[in-house]
Amino acid sequence: MTSAKQDQGIIIHLTESFKDVRVPLPTLRKLTQIVCDGFGEKKTTEIHYELSIAVVDDTRIKELNGQFLNHKRTTDCLSFDLSEGNPSAPRMFELIVNGEMAARQADLRGHSSEAELALYITHGLLHNFGFDDATPGQARKMHEVEDKILQQLGYGSVYNREIRRQEQSEDK
Repeated sequence: MTSAKQDQGIIIHLTESFKDVRVPLPTLRKLTQIVCDGFGEKKTTEIHYELSIAVVDDTRIKELNGQFLNHKRTTDCLSFDLSEGNPSAPRMFELIVNGEMAARQADLRGHSSEAELALYITHGLLHNFGFDDATPGQARKMHEVEDKILQQLGYGSVYNREIRRQEQSEDK
C-alpha cells in the first residue's frame, strides 16, 4: 500500500510492504511535525519537507543495508537525506524501517509494535537532522530525545523504558 499526505509544509509518501505493523497516518503526521518543527529550519517554499517512508521486512532491509552501507546484516532503519543543498527547496528524506524487527523487539521489550516502529521512524528522522549514536554519549542524548518525542505521542518511554522503570522503583 502506498499513500501520500500533505499538510503543514510536510508531504509524506508511505509504502508498506510489511503490513503486520503500522503507525496510523495521523500519528505519523504528528510525529514528523514534532521532529521537523523541533530540529529543522523553516523554508521559504510552501513545502518544507518531503518524506518517503517504506516499511519493509528483514530480508529487504538486509539487502538495502548491504547495497548502501556494505553491511551484511539486518537493521532497524536506514535514513537518507536526498536534499540537493538548495536552501529554498524542501528537504527530502527517505526512511526505510524494519516492520518485522519492530514486531519482534516490541514483544521482547513489552510494548506495542506500533510504538517500536514509531521509535525507528523518529530515529531515522533525527539522523537526518544531524543526530548521531556512534558514541555512548551521543546515543544517550539521541535516545533521550526519541523518548521525549514518543512521550508527546502517548507511547511513553520506548527506548529507555527499562531504565525509567528502574528509576521509578528506586524513587519509591
